Amino acid sequence: MRRRPLIYLISDGSMTADNFPFKSLELLITIKSAVRNAISFVQIREKQLSARLLFELTENAVRITQNSNTKLLVNDRADVALAARADGVHLTSGSVSARTIRSVFPPGFVIGVSTHSIAEAEIAKADGADFIVFGPVFAVPGKSAPVGLGALRTVHDACAPMPVLGLGGIDETNYNEVLGVADGLAAIRFLNNGKNLRLVQNR
Repeated sequence: MRRRPLIYLISDGSMTADNFPFKSLELLITIKSAVRNAISFVQIREKQLSARLLFELTENAVRITQNSNTKLLVNDRADVALAARADGVHLTSGSVSARTIRSVFPPGFVIGVSTHSIAEAEIAKADGADFIVFGPVFAVPGKSAPVGLGALRTVHDACAPMPVLGLGGIDETNYNEVLGVADGLAAIRFLNNGKNLRLVQNR
């Protein structure tokens, strides 16, 4: 039997010091919806925040996700994730390797990795990542050319049993195609919406 798909909500990166009071509240409300819908992962991806504000946001999010089925990850900042008691970190192509994180962080610390080629995916697997995100699957303005569903399937098959999630241009018209070839999906715009969180979990 095929296991339940992994769904990965990523915050939209729009937070700044100026809008932090209301934008952080918006995100925490969305995270509450994610927990209610048993979304697999939430990534706090707020690159414009200072370490202090990122820690504050993560700590508040942990209060919502703790003791739930939803794992909370912080983009790139494993130190902030650990200090705020989040579940793990999401690494980009410019981050330190999953192998480095695995060697110095506690057992059970979750590591997700963004990849854009089969070579990057295989390195992430060899380095001990818990899962990878691969894409962009479909066209996204300002991003590299889409890799397509065929490449997503190839990476999925090459990296099994490590979970592979599709990312990029995913919406209500195509998310089922992604779930047909990968272990799950990751999205920013599509999943920062309570209705869509319910949609993908109740498919």
